[in-house]
Amino acid sequence: MGEPSDKPEPNPAAVESTASTGYWNLPSPTLGGMQFWADQCWFRGWRIQRNVFTGHYRLVDPANYRRAWGTCEQCQAALSREKRAAGLEPLTGRAVILVHGIIRSSNSFAAMRTALESEGYSVISFDYPSTRVPIQESAESLNRVLESLEGIAEVNFVVHSMGGLVVRQSLATRKDPRIGRLVMLGVPNHGANLANMLKDYTLFKSVYGPAGQQLVEDPTGFIAGLPIPEFPFAVIAGGKGTAVGYNPWIAGDDDGTVAVSSTRLPGATDFMTVPTLHSFLMGDPAVIESTTRFLKGGCLSANNVANPIPRPPAAPANPVDSPVVQAGHEVGSRVKPKPKP
Repeated sequence: MGEPSDKPEPNPAAVESTASTGYWNLPSPTLGGMQFWADQCWFRGWRIQRNVFTGHYRLVDPANYRRAWGTCEQCQAALSREKRAAGLEPLTGRAVILVHGIIRSSNSFAAMRTALESEGYSVISFDYPSTRVPIQESAESLNRVLESLEGIAEVNFVVHSMGGLVVRQSLATRKDPRIGRLVMLGVPNHGANLANMLKDYTLFKSVYGPAGQQLVEDPTGFIAGLPIPEFPFAVIAGGKGTAVGYNPWIAGDDDGTVAVSSTRLPGATDFMTVPTLHSFLMGDPAVIESTTRFLKGGCLSANNVANPIPRPPAAPANPVDSPVVQAGHEVGSRVKPKPKP
């Protein structure tokens, strides 16, 4: 069978321009990245990706055809030539970055992508080798993509599962004033108990890699040290709305993979649950509608009534501020009446 009609024809100029740098290239179809490539740069669907095993780079077009390969600088040069040849305009407006979860790809956001594009957003599907590298390395790749978005005035995120942890890790090393809002779908913000159960099995280690080991529930572990976003964000969790969720191995309500309680990140502007399994949250019509509504107006529900998750009260910075002292007592190993003069 021939290639689908929406695939671009091989461009002889691409072969010649790449050959001039010492690397012969025939434009060829790819799978877009999957578990071996990490996006490093994005421009109107064109992506520069880095191979997780060899460290070399490639340039893929919006139809996932490889147009050049070699060093990052050589791929940047090839992209610049493509921009000039096609007369591509600089980036402008608002963007939404979609960040998939572990063992998934950006294809899992297909329905969400269509809905967001219809609202006028430039939608950036971020692909990264989620099972091959630690979360910190994936966050570095995400930061490079953010740096490449010159001209974009506002950046928002929609993330699924571990993708939310990648974004939170990126916030630990890069502050971007363009970030507007974030919607988390089934993100294990306090860890996934299933990871605790499976982390020592060889098959789990082989399939989920180093990031799988970071997903465990641990009050002193990796996830516990991640920053909480300082901009508006919402949490959507899957669950049955009952004391026992879809998976009897997980305590409390759950989406079959992550407990509802683990998704609840203090500081969230809004929170809701939907009766949907973990892997199908991104394509659920109610989730897509609520996500779009939050990105546009800051509220998940149609009645414009938010259900925030409050942050715990901060510990007093000074003992004088303590309610115990203010109530007429002094601080000590035991609470005792303050002596009268």
